[in-house]
Amino acid sequence: METDEIREGILAILEELHADVDFASEEQLVDGKILDSFDLVTLVTELSEEFDVEITARDFVAENFNSVERLTAMIVRLMDE
Repeated sequence: METDEIREGILAILEELHADVDFASEEQLVDGKILDSFDLVTLVTELSEEFDVEITARDFVAENFNSVERLTAMIVRLMDE
């Protein structure tokens, strides 16, 4: 799967959570409290299912979830493991 496809898949999942947020340009999804704890749990579940990866406690840090770019990098890394 190409990085662009992964990014688009992540954007689609995020837009299901909050259609009113410009996720493509936002860089403070967690730190800016755009995503709450329930959103993050839902996001982890959706990402795990969509990309067939296991997101562990080691990966569950704000820096991995603050932007679409960081999420994409995490998913690419997990898919390569």
